[in-house]
Amino acid sequence: MNKNIILSWSGGKDSAFCLYKISRDAIYKVRAILTTVSKDHERISMHGVRTELLRIQAERLDLPLEIVYIPKNSSQEEYEDAMERVLLRYKRDGIDDVAFGDIFLEDVRRNRTENLSKLDMNAIFPLWGCDTRDTAQELINAGFRSVITCVDLKVLNGSFSGRIYDEQFLKDLPAGVDPCGENGEFHSFVFDGPIFRRKIDFKKGRKFIRRKQFFYCDLLSAS
Repeated sequence: MNKNIILSWSGGKDSAFCLYKISRDAIYKVRAILTTVSKDHERISMHGVRTELLRIQAERLDLPLEIVYIPKNSSQEEYEDAMERVLLRYKRDGIDDVAFGDIFLEDVRRNRTENLSKLDMNAIFPLWGCDTRDTAQELINAGFRSVITCVDLKVLNGSFSGRIYDEQFLKDLPAGVDPCGENGEFHSFVFDGPIFRRKIDFKKGRKFIRRKQFFYCDLLSAS
């Protein structure tokens, strides 16, 4: 008997690879993907991807999409309250587990686990402890295709924004930058791979900087 779970979905490669791993595990059945979106900008938090493309991802995954809208300048308490309201609704439907694509950040794992435990829910980390270089190569070899939507200018040149996440991208990363961007060095949008019914067509828009640190490449639907 499958165990019903929710998957925390950023629209990027790690959450996509997490879904891929879970889908091959007979224990779990993903019932919905959950994404936090900036209410003011209608974009996925940090990744900067338009909600329109997020909805296309969900449609190509054949999964229900749950969006949690977070207003600009919300406090951590307001963020947690918004998440709690949504998660408790799923718990009332008998879903007690939430999966995340985190790989090695202990403080992030601890925070997720503690917040869910307050609701008597569990956090699952299918990619936890994986070698990120191996994971990056496995993801590419499995046929996932992603585009970089945001880079942290403190660690990467803005020219990396808008590039395809492939073997050449990995070779060009400076020393010290995690191959999966686990430290927040870069974020991505997955537009193709074995979990999708078909490829998502998009075109690149303008590039822009936010908070004098994050360099974005806007993506527009070409469907």
